[in-house]
Amino acid sequence: MGVPDEKIYPHATGAAEGTVAKHQEPQDLVFYAGWFCPFVQRSWITLEEKGIPYQYKEVNPYKKEPHFLAINPKGLVPAVEYKGRALYESLVLCEFFEEAFPSHKPQLLPSDPVDRAFARMWLDHISKEFIPAFQRLLQSQEADKQKEALQEFYEFLKKFGKNIKGPYFFGENFSLVDVAVAPFIVRDYILAENRSYKRSEAGSAWKAYADLVEKRDSVVKTQSLKEHLAEIYDRYLRDEAQSELAKATRSGRVAP
Repeated sequence: MGVPDEKIYPHATGAAEGTVAKHQEPQDLVFYAGWFCPFVQRSWITLEEKGIPYQYKEVNPYKKEPHFLAINPKGLVPAVEYKGRALYESLVLCEFFEEAFPSHKPQLLPSDPVDRAFARMWLDHISKEFIPAFQRLLQSQEADKQKEALQEFYEFLKKFGKNIKGPYFFGENFSLVDVAVAPFIVRDYILAENRSYKRSEAGSAWKAYADLVEKRDSVVKTQSLKEHLAEIYDRYLRDEAQSELAKATRSGRVAP
């Protein structure tokens, strides 16, 4: 018997569907994606920002097709095939796109080595603090646990907000730090509708930043209609999702 998470709308919709349609021709870079996944959206935003040629292939990671497992034994999206080699992990892919396609602009990591290290430091904070806090708030069931998780989430966002140079994290230039949080910003309406979250409660810096990031062209072009996310996130809200991220959150582990 399959897990409920297998029942996913089969393809991207809305603006993302149009983006997919433009990337069906064979290319050296094959992008294996799931339209619904925030980690996929990170890599997808990077591809669109930089204008890198790629072929988009939709996969359902819960069905573990043999060819996809050969590419990524973890069975997770995103993954790519590039000139016969397989790579995966969303932020690893984003940095790979930076290095493998240096002529494609903009550069999403700062050129200054100190700023570049600072960006990677914040990417680590996002992986170890921001995403777990987002998920705990999403999956918590008891009212007291939800309140605790909400305050924890606000604390991180306020800390993040103090480091935003404006309008984006590093100032005028959109960066990989912005890419890393963007998919969760466009999904925070779920927290607003179900967990009493308000962007304004995290501070004016965070609200202005989030309001801007969600309107970025590359973010909009990789986003599907909310109605098809509802069934997926309803399972998270009931803490019944069986994704590796959901299971890690339940066990108190960092996202895989």
